[in-house]
Amino acid sequence: MPKPYPPQFRRKALDLLASGRTVRDVAAVLQIAESCLYRWKQQDLVDRGIKPGLSGTEGKELAEARRRIRDLEEELKILRKAAAAVEEVVPPKVRYRLVAELHADGVRVGRACHALGVSRSGYHDWKTRPPSARQIRHAWLTDLIGTIHQASRAVYGAPRVHAELVHGHGVVVGHNTVGLLMRRAGLTGLPRPRRGLRIKRLPTVTDLVRRDFRRDGPNQLWVTDITEHPTREGKLYCCVVLDAYSRRVVGWAIDSSQRVDLATNALGMAIDSRGAVAGGIIHGDHGVQFTSWASTERARKAGLLPSLGSVGDPYDNALVESFWGRMQTELLDRQRWRTRVELANAIFEYIEGFHNRRRRHSALGWQSPIDFENTATPRTPSLYVPVQRTGA
Repeated sequence: MPKPYPPQFRRKALDLLASGRTVRDVAAVLQIAESCLYRWKQQDLVDRGIKPGLSGTEGKELAEARRRIRDLEEELKILRKAAAAVEEVVPPKVRYRLVAELHADGVRVGRACHALGVSRSGYHDWKTRPPSARQIRHAWLTDLIGTIHQASRAVYGAPRVHAELVHGHGVVVGHNTVGLLMRRAGLTGLPRPRRGLRIKRLPTVTDLVRRDFRRDGPNQLWVTDITEHPTREGKLYCCVVLDAYSRRVVGWAIDSSQRVDLATNALGMAIDSRGAVAGGIIHGDHGVQFTSWASTERARKAGLLPSLGSVGDPYDNALVESFWGRMQTELLDRQRWRTRVELANAIFEYIEGFHNRRRRHSALGWQSPIDFENTATPRTPSLYVPVQRTGA
């Protein structure tokens, strides 16, 4: 479509006609159609009020208004289709909230109700209706869930928050309700552990556990391992001894290096704190700290039977690897640590202040390790299913 002639051009063409030139002459000189000159001449008479009709400005406004009306009609058709779809999937209570939001933006209530397919009377009833007992209970539960989530260092997801509500506060509530209220409040636990690749390897001759960590009493099976984590000063190493019966950390040691005494100190703490442990098993991996003469001799003097999983297979010591994964997610990876002392204090507080005394475990009937040992109830069936391996 050719661009319209500018107003100045049109004005000068009309001036030529007003000077006595003919339409044909001016059209030939300007190389435009004679019909354009006739149309401009008629429009000029309308603009000056000599002839009736719409002026140029009014014509533009009318054309713009017609275009806007056409756009609004199309938008109205789209909105009607969308409103019909909303009525099928969105309950009236949610649409009432949308009406309130539209009204706050300056839309009339009647128009908003009509567009969303709800009645004005229903909207006003909803607006003035007092909160129901269910809404009040949900508001109370949301506050309590927020308190529990904060007390857990923001690591609890819906299952453990539900367990804390039921076992810790005596609140009767469904786990789906807890999940719904946590989603509404924007509360989430830390990321779930990733599913790793299952590796099948032949067991070693000294493996006395064979991936079966289920025990019906304390001090029957201890598992041990070492982890490391960086600080701005350098790496810090931690060794723990975990009782498979209650998931309690019965011994630990923290140092700036992973010498043999790191494992022996953790084992010595476990032996001193638990007393008679003769006949139990201490299970580790093939790290030099656990295969050394000092570590093995310390275990044998206490009456423990040393056990080692296969080389490079985390599933042979899955119980303590699971503990490291939880501590990694719930503590170590949540910030950058400046000094070894700062991290050592945080690990100590996590093990003794949170994990052993407060953290609820699904395998323990949602009790903490110390509470589970103190109740002295028969062991509930473990949720852990050992990975079966092939080979002798």
